[in-house]
Amino acid sequence: MEMEKLIADNQLQLEDIPQIDLYMDQVIQLFENTFGSTTRNEEEKVLTKTMINNYAKGKLFFSVKNKKYSKEHLILIAFIYQLKGALSINDIKSLLKGVNTRTAEGKMDLDHFYQLYLDLTKLNADAFVNDLENQAARAAEEAKELNEDQSAELEKVLLASSLVHMSNLYRKAAERIVDDVKNEADQK
Repeated sequence: MEMEKLIADNQLQLEDIPQIDLYMDQVIQLFENTFGSTTRNEEEKVLTKTMINNYAKGKLFFSVKNKKYSKEHLILIAFIYQLKGALSINDIKSLLKGVNTRTAEGKMDLDHFYQLYLDLTKLNADAFVNDLENQAARAAEEAKELNEDQSAELEKVLLASSLVHMSNLYRKAAERIVDDVKNEADQK
């Protein structure tokens, strides 16, 4: 497994975001340059015009002015890109609703909030490396009980299954947090 590719710091950094508003094609190019190495294959697209239009129609970010996307839009699209791998579009909308509102009203320093997120992702990458090594060791230990000619393959199956299970647990925890955010917003 290519550990470096898995934990590569493929985040849109604040210093990489232009200080000028961008047209859609420029946004797509920025995201392709930033996240292109994270795709599974070359056919997979990071971001398309249709995706951006659907995010806008679904009100996943506040309105665009003059067909140009601001730094704040790019940050929100980066959040959407990261969240869509685990959450539904409706969950993402619920989760980011308050962030969108506060940002659009000028009540939130989105740069600072995003930097906090980036700081967490660095900590997560370190924790991931340790956890993956532990999961691999446990799968190898369990696979020793197999008296199969293909124990190396079966060890990988055990490891992949274990990782998917962990992913599902994290996704379910995130969904519960989204539900809490939504319920708190509904009560206001």
